[in-house]
Amino acid sequence: MDAIRPASPDDLQFVTGCAQRAYAHYVSRIGQPPAPMVANFNQLIASEHVHILQSPDKDPVGYIVLFDQRDCIFVENIAIDPACQGHGYGHTLMKFAEDHALAGGVKTLRLYTNIHMHENIPFYLSLGFRETDRRRENGFDRVYFEKTL
Repeated sequence: MDAIRPASPDDLQFVTGCAQRAYAHYVSRIGQPPAPMVANFNQLIASEHVHILQSPDKDPVGYIVLFDQRDCIFVENIAIDPACQGHGYGHTLMKFAEDHALAGGVKTLRLYTNIHMHENIPFYLSLGFRETDRRRENGFDRVYFEKTL
């Protein structure tokens, strides 16, 4: 059984490396490193926003960055190490985000993806998200999504 736990400072190397490996192929599409490749994971881990997904053998395979906001849980970032993709780990982390929201009495998840990460759009739609906006923000063309739980 996969386990999800809060990240600790010991996870910093895995999280930063995972972000680099998972998002590297988007650099040429976007024309710059995607936001997760330059995120301050040290601060995100210290402020308890990062959760690690471990495989049944206890190796980390991915992470999710969540923010509790007034009216929603915001999924800022999710990544599965490319060597571990295709096993449903992304679905597992998104289910964790839903459970986290419901446990806190929140009925809405929100997130965005870069328009050039076009593979993500049907993934989020398949999970029951609906597109709410498209706009340029901080130098990135983003597609915004929302899911009511």
